[in-house]
Amino acid sequence: GLEFWGGSFLCDPFGRVIAEASYDKEEILVGEVDLKSMEDTRRNWPFLRDRRIDSYASITSRMID
Repeated sequence: GLEFWGGSFLCDPFGRVIAEASYDKEEILVGEVDLKSMEDTRRNWPFLRDRRIDSYASITSRMID
């Protein structure tokens, strides 16, 4: 069967870890997110606007021989 590694985490827009899950057990991760901070960051640091969505297909398609 499939085995997934743990270690999921929740971080703020600057990469600071807010909450982190265990690697060795199942659990639900809960953390508090500052929505105002996220909104401000998206407005003042709009890197998503420069995405090249048209380029995604080639890097996300499965390679089948």
